[in-house]
Amino acid sequence: MATHTKNEASQPKRDIVVIGASSGGVTALMDLARGLPHDFPAPILVVQHMAPYADSILPQLMSHVSALPAKHPRDGEEVQPGTIYVAQPDHHLLIEDDKVLVKRGPKENRFRPSIDALFRSAAYEYGPRVIGVVLTGYLDDGTSGLWCIQRLGGVTVVQDPADAQSPAIPNNALEYVKADHVVPLSELAALLVKLTMEPVPAEPKMAQEDLTRIEIELSIAKNDNAFEMGIINQGKLTAFTCPECHGALTQLIEGKLIRFRCHTGHAYTISALLSEVTESVEAMLYQSMRGLEESKMLLQHLGEHFADEGQQAIANTFFAKAETTGQQARIVHSSIFNHESLSGDKAPRRPNRRRKTTD
Repeated sequence: MATHTKNEASQPKRDIVVIGASSGGVTALMDLARGLPHDFPAPILVVQHMAPYADSILPQLMSHVSALPAKHPRDGEEVQPGTIYVAQPDHHLLIEDDKVLVKRGPKENRFRPSIDALFRSAAYEYGPRVIGVVLTGYLDDGTSGLWCIQRLGGVTVVQDPADAQSPAIPNNALEYVKADHVVPLSELAALLVKLTMEPVPAEPKMAQEDLTRIEIELSIAKNDNAFEMGIINQGKLTAFTCPECHGALTQLIEGKLIRFRCHTGHAYTISALLSEVTESVEAMLYQSMRGLEESKMLLQHLGEHFADEGQQAIANTFFAKAETTGQQARIVHSSIFNHESLSGDKAPRRPNRRRKTTD
């Protein structure tokens, strides 16, 4: 990390930048990287959602267009100003004691790496020194982390939803966090340079129970045992179960935001949980439809067999059962598409408006 003189130490600057993106994020991140100067004074940590089996070349792409070097960091590597650290596929990216942590803790909002996990770690460790940025993407990973950054005194920046390729992440963030800055991508690099020149304000007070929960969730992201850490005691135990491991889900409250964690550590916002449950139900419905359609084919085949044997009465019985089974399959097919309409960001929502965070 950059060192400060004695006079500078009394007026530290905002010197930790964390960025989260999902759908459309690669293009957005490369556009941002092009605009950053070679002497950018802070490290930049990036979570871009990607498939766990992907071979990420995002650091190479960003390094090619940027004056700053970009890399996948090693676990425990010391962060340096003017360097872009990109999360590896299937690993959380965290920051602690001026070092990057690369861990395979439980997924959050169905993702590893998780934007929330990165933002939460930066907010807890550096408070007002943090600049948090959410870019284009689907669903709402990043909203909880951005809330943590703001509650601990950091600056929150959201890409203008009208400017985003996928506006869901920016829209969801703005619904629960009154962002300090909402800007189009073309203005983001200049804004980040400006923000890193601002002196750090005093860190606001936060309820001890909130700090304890954040600390536990950080430990979970580092792959500590969620059950032994006492996560189920940090909220209200619900009747819902985790779609990933079927463990009991505890409801957590952050301002107006409702989230869930299971006792093994998986975490969900309402949208992510609904999306995951929808996929599970959809898969079961497709299995039911497949079974009914196979039954229809078998009944139709038997009907044709008996018709060829001249036993038309028996054949008609099988044809009638095949038709009834086909009708049932069509009902299940219709149910699948009605169920899909309630998934994720397609679910009914309140009118979009920015909300003030609460203590």
